[in-house]
Amino acid sequence: MSSGKHLAKGSPKPALPDDGVPRLYSMRFCPYAERAHLALNAKKVPHHSIYVNLTEKPEWLVDVSPLLKVPALHLVAEKDQPSLIESLIIVEYLDEKYPQNPLLPKDPLQRAQDKILVERFTAVTSAFFKTVLHGAKVDDLWPAIDTFETELAKRGTPYFGGDKPGYVDYMIWPWFERLSVLQFVLKEAYNFDKQRYAKISAWIDLLTKDEVVQSFFATPEQHVEYFRSRSAGNTNYDLLA
Repeated sequence: MSSGKHLAKGSPKPALPDDGVPRLYSMRFCPYAERAHLALNAKKVPHHSIYVNLTEKPEWLVDVSPLLKVPALHLVAEKDQPSLIESLIIVEYLDEKYPQNPLLPKDPLQRAQDKILVERFTAVTSAFFKTVLHGAKVDDLWPAIDTFETELAKRGTPYFGGDKPGYVDYMIWPWFERLSVLQFVLKEAYNFDKQRYAKISAWIDLLTKDEVVQSFFATPEQHVEYFRSRSAGNTNYDLLA
């Protein structure tokens, strides 16, 4: 259940049915929130999505997200109705709570290695945001992606999860979905090398067609328009509403 509208300061707390399903507080263009949406959709977990304006945050957001962050997963069916924050914590909880279509591997070593790989992806996210938000050179980004090109070649499978997408795939995907923003910012300086990243390029093509990814997909043009509005100081949160 979601109207797609982002609720802002002064808005009443949304009235939701007392059905016990989780409530995900989100922002439609937040890559971290996208991780939680992908996990919920991969597992076909019924849930309500409530989108919030992160520039003018509604006063009641603190009730479900003490740090005023998204994503926040409100577990209304659990004792004391706790909320979880931080995307990876939410996804790991969902993977244990709902065993259908597991995202993390069962093997303890592979499970640990996949978590480490996602932690290493912070080098990519850091370089990405430094470039698109602060005008830093893109040079730091490509070596960080090399790690994932090498790992995918080493695994010898189309996805990091094997023959189908898994934890690593869905946790790093949101930034690859936003390569169009990088291209918009850098213009002629954009130099994503499809030969250098042959495995990742094929992986991007596969993930773009994935049913779960498509369930929460924004087009390159929509990502660019969101970023353009944000850069102009008039963020269009409701671009997809």
